[in-house]
Amino acid sequence: MRITFLTLFTMQIFNHCLFSQDFDFNTSKVTIGGYGELHYNNEKTGEQDVKTMLDFHRFVLFFGYNWNEKWSFKSEVELEHNFVQSGQGELELEQAYINYHHDDYFGFQAGVILTSIGLINENHEPPLFFGVERPDYHNRIIPTTWFGNGAAIYGNFNGFDYKFTVLEGLNSDKFSASNGIRNGREKGYRPKADRLLYNARVDYLNLQGLRFGASYTYNDAKGDSTNIPVSILELHAKYEANNIYSVFEIGNIGYKNRSIESSLGYYFDLGYDIASIIDWDVELIPFFRYSDTNTSANVNDNSVSEEHYHFTQFMVGLSFKPISQIVFKVDYSHRNRESDNQKIVLFNLGLGYMF
Repeated sequence: MRITFLTLFTMQIFNHCLFSQDFDFNTSKVTIGGYGELHYNNEKTGEQDVKTMLDFHRFVLFFGYNWNEKWSFKSEVELEHNFVQSGQGELELEQAYINYHHDDYFGFQAGVILTSIGLINENHEPPLFFGVERPDYHNRIIPTTWFGNGAAIYGNFNGFDYKFTVLEGLNSDKFSASNGIRNGREKGYRPKADRLLYNARVDYLNLQGLRFGASYTYNDAKGDSTNIPVSILELHAKYEANNIYSVFEIGNIGYKNRSIESSLGYYFDLGYDIASIIDWDVELIPFFRYSDTNTSANVNDNSVSEEHYHFTQFMVGLSFKPISQIVFKVDYSHRNRESDNQKIVLFNLGLGYMF
């Protein structure tokens, strides 16, 4: 193949644009990553109503750039359900922020950022959690993924990992008995800036394999026709050591000026890597989960039933990781509604990756 002068000149221009003159070739300034997940879902309600779906649920790309050891840029773009057209599918800018890392004890972020709440909102790649779908708790109580325009300071000192975030507020007109605050997220689309959301999280990390902590979030949420202050207190713990995998999270949302006074939920996961027993160089983790969520846990009038949106779920499943960044999943569960004892049987298959 002939290499022309124009080709060489173009390559020189490209290299000059991509790399600064003081670039260290041992350290890349550009970082690229991502994750994705394919799901097969089978849902059976009663004897006749069966729904099945095969969905490439999420395709996500990360892009980052390091100006130097302290200043960097991080971003994440997500496509859900393969395409976007006529209200179907979603294309979202979930992260896009400038990051300043002064030292372990202090850093700063500003742009489109994630709320620091619970275990999964900031770390939601498929190999990092059990079950094909994200836990019900992270759908109905803590609306994962929760992002918006704002700024944060963070750090780690003497084993305490902390973050304080100021973010765009919620739209209280879109709160509901069935979904709690989930639909109230503005997702960075021209949100009003007069009622900001405040979020603080502290974790302790100095015990091997164990992370536990809590967060508190407050927002004087407002819409065009409602004003509903909300406060969220959640506790979380995760243990990964000695081939044992265990997770516990519990959260409560308190509302003012609303017929619903609170939403409450929790779940517990426990798994064990049985591949270690036969000295197999993979991860094979059977697990079980118990979950309890109620988006209308306490009400102050008869307009909403406390039992109608109360669901309990028992799940068993298996995660197989040939390498740590690829996972194949299967799970089977029963979800029960308290008000009428409705039982929903779910069977899911999935694969996920991150890089």
